Amino acid sequence: MLKLLTLFCVVYAAHGLVLPASILATYSDAFARTQMLALASAAYSSNPQHCLDSKFTNAQLKRQIYVKNCALVNNDVCSGYTAVLHNDKAIVISFRGTQGFFQLISEANKSIFESQMSWIAGGKVSKYFGDAFSKVWAAGMKDDFAALLTQNPGYEVWVSGHSLGGSLASLAASYVIGTKLVDGSRVKLVTYGEPRTGNKDYAHAHDAQLAYSYRVTHNRDVVPHVPNEDFEGYYHNKFEVYYRENMKNGAKYTVCNGDEDNGCSDGLWITTSIDDHLHYFEKDISAWGDKGCN
Repeated sequence: MLKLLTLFCVVYAAHGLVLPASILATYSDAFARTQMLALASAAYSSNPQHCLDSKFTNAQLKRQIYVKNCALVNNDVCSGYTAVLHNDKAIVISFRGTQGFFQLISEANKSIFESQMSWIAGGKVSKYFGDAFSKVWAAGMKDDFAALLTQNPGYEVWVSGHSLGGSLASLAASYVIGTKLVDGSRVKLVTYGEPRTGNKDYAHAHDAQLAYSYRVTHNRDVVPHVPNEDFEGYYHNKFEVYYRENMKNGAKYTVCNGDEDNGCSDGLWITTSIDDHLHYFEKDISAWGDKGCN
């Protein structure tokens, strides 16, 4: 396989062509386990700077945004933040999950998926997710991100989130590319326990936009299977990275190339674990973030 890929690269180079970014992207367990997990967990903290100081050097929070009554559950709060990692030359966008979302999932409430809206890149997404992203973006994240782009030209954009935050991160990555704020080759997206966010057209549009896009899933985590694939056309985008059973250092994982692939968690008969959803890489994501990622 390596020889074939090498030959493919040589042929492309000989003809003066640029390799598709999707071929160049490679999943990194270390990157997902340390850097991106910390960025996703930091979104659960009342002060993400604590996680940034703990896990990065020369990192600075721009601002954390809170939007009240952003969702279907009364008094629910959606939140995300932007930051800059100077040593890594990266701008960060990260979102958190919400208690209201966990409540709806635990009640098997499908109301958050019944209404859909058209998406800028193509296809349709859950209106619940689309509205939540739009409200946080309009509440100041748009301006903060624009300022960071101006101040740090050429930096990559790292986007992350857990649970509902994973869906908002998926939309954010798609949005900044779709509105031509950033070229897709500069964006890295890693989410944890992300539910199905949109329909098949959205998934395919998302695949075309992003080279480095990985949905990390943990064993029998229930949320990546919500809603059911046959409900209102919902469909995952690429690429799933599936850790079966434990997520200790050195744990085996499978990277599946299909949007919906039975070689990963889609192949399970039972996917009903809330505990697997709350814990990734042996961290209680929200509690770890709240403690400053220590």
